[in-house]
Order: sequence, then structure tokens, then C-alpha cells
Amino acid sequence: MKENKMHLINRIFNSETIRTVWDKENDKYYISVIDMVGVLSESENPRNYWKVLKYRLKKEGNESVTNCNQLKLKSSDGKYYSTDVIDVEGMFRIIESIPSKNAEPVKQWLAKLGSKRIDETFDPSIAMQRAIDLYRIKGYDEKWIAKRVKTLQERKELTDV
Repeated sequence: MKENKMHLINRIFNSETIRTVWDKENDKYYISVIDMVGVLSESENPRNYWKVLKYRLKKEGNESVTNCNQLKLKSSDGKYYSTDVIDVEGMFRIIESIPSKNAEPVKQWLAKLGSKRIDETFDPSIAMQRAIDLYRIKGYDEKWIAKRVKTLQERKELTDV
């Protein structure tokens, strides 16, 4: 799971340098907000851009700003400075707030993903098929997949009782 999230972060930012930290205690990745904002906004001064955006988001009642933490991350000069960081969910919330051509593909992808998950809520067989497809992509054989699907169905029946 950790590698998948890191791969996702790299894909979203086109392998730009985005400082990330794995927090073992909370089992989460934290992403540098300044780096993320800099890449997406193409701002000359990403710190100032983030300062203004943070103020606007606070005013709107967006909780992403509240969920930001500060961690010491290594800077380009080799020194460690306190930097705003946020988890993956918060990262997406901030991306939604950045008006930029660079953020647009991520926003479109999130909208498509959200639409698919809503469809799965109305038709759970879509979610089951997605799980089967993911197991195949990961290289599991058909016997294992059939056994796994049966186990999930049995567990659901038990919990429904």
C-alpha cells in the first residue's frame, strides 16, 4: 500500500521533486505543501502563494489547513526547516483549491474516480469486478481470486446477519 501511494504521488506531480515523509506511527505519507503548491501553481514564490491560499481556505472553513502539520524537511541548501505537510487526503483537498492548468488533470481524475465510487455504491457488483481486476493486475491466479471473492461474500453474509 505504501509503495502504491508513493507511486501515485510521483505520477500526480510528473516526478517533480516533492518532499514526502512516511510516518510509521500514523501509517501515512505526509507531503510538503510548499513543494506541491509550487509545482501546481508554477508560482515564482510558492511560500507566498501558500500563505495567501491558506488564509483564503481558512476563511472558507476548509479543514485541510487545520490538518496541516509542521515537520522539519531537508531543504535544497541541505538544512532542515519546519515545513507545512499534509496527508494524501488533505493534498487532494488543497489541489482542488488551486486554479491552475497543472492542477486540472488531477481534478478531472478525482471527479472521474468519485463518479465511479458513487456508481459502486448503487451497484456493488461494479466494486467486486474492480477488486477482481486489481487482483489480476497484481498477478494473483484465478483460483486464489475465486477463493478470495467467496471469502468476502461469506463474510458479508455473516456480518449482515
